Amino acid sequence: MEDIKAYIESGILELYILGDVTPQEKQQVEEMALKHPAIRAELDEIERAMELYAKNAAIEPPDQLRERILNSMVTNLADDSTFDERKIKSPGNVGPLSVHKPAMFYKYALAACLALLLASAVALISLYNRLQQSNTQLAALQLNNRQFASRVNLMDEQLHVFRDASFKFMKLKGTAIAPKAEVTVAWSPSKHKVMIDMANMKMPVNDKAHQYQLWAMVGKKPIDLGVFDMTADSASMKEMKSIASADAFAVTLEPRGGSPTPTMNEMMVIGKF
Repeated sequence: MEDIKAYIESGILELYILGDVTPQEKQQVEEMALKHPAIRAELDEIERAMELYAKNAAIEPPDQLRERILNSMVTNLADDSTFDERKIKSPGNVGPLSVHKPAMFYKYALAACLALLLASAVALISLYNRLQQSNTQLAALQLNNRQFASRVNLMDEQLHVFRDASFKFMKLKGTAIAPKAEVTVAWSPSKHKVMIDMANMKMPVNDKAHQYQLWAMVGKKPIDLGVFDMTADSASMKEMKSIASADAFAVTLEPRGGSPTPTMNEMMVIGKF
């Protein structure tokens, strides 16, 4: 009975299940299993335990990771062939047995744990990348929401101007140098507010060296009401400088920043009350 226990604890049964025995050792294990039910039962138990561990620890790693792990395992297994075998003589009619430490089983278990660890690291990196993408998308959505809110505010402002009975609306018509030009001016004499409709403006797009300048004619004196640019994405009401009274409005093309007096030969639109 002690011989059977020593044989089981020698580690030869684990190596047999893993297929890491010589043909002679394989035949010997099979003969012992036929003679001794305890050895057969131990073999079945080891096989079930390894199958259960393999099932629980199984994970499908990326192709590159799988190749690295298999290459590492092949290298480690090749190193095992250099280990010296230890011999032990058993009393009685039991012949000499090759005794292997159970280190091989633990080496396989360590390799499986390493594979699981590396696969987990890959999964964490993938999760982190997805989280970063989600954060980027969230930031883009927040920016879109702010832009939408800004556009809603501008639309509310436009509606407020159109609903305010104190505002007068005048369409400035194009001159000879820009016959198709058109600008709508909203002016509230009581509130001294002047606004231009950028969304429905029909003006050539000005270059970087020039800007359009709005003028109010009070008597025969031109009053500067500020400058503006005609851009393709203009879509709001732009508030200009305040004025209490005006007989007419006009827009000229001036050097960027505006001029103290209007350039008459660059007058684009004009309108009178």
